[in-house]
Amino acid sequence: MANERPAHQERIICDPRIMVGKPVIRGTRIPVELALDFLAHNPDLDEFFAAYPHLTLDDVKACLAYGKKAVQRERTREA
Repeated sequence: MANERPAHQERIICDPRIMVGKPVIRGTRIPVELALDFLAHNPDLDEFFAAYPHLTLDDVKACLAYGKKAVQRERTREA
């Protein structure tokens, strides 16, 4: 388990040349924050994929995993 890569690592990247380094879905300029905001306000995956037809369920899962990891890091800093 110690060598297990985070679920989002293959699909979420942070590159200072893309969207000023915000985490984005690999191969796109779609920030994770935008995907999470969309799903928070409208969790209908059919509508999400209609708006972003080139994304996949694995991309959504990666965004959720990234968000979870961010919350875990925040909790650790607060402790």
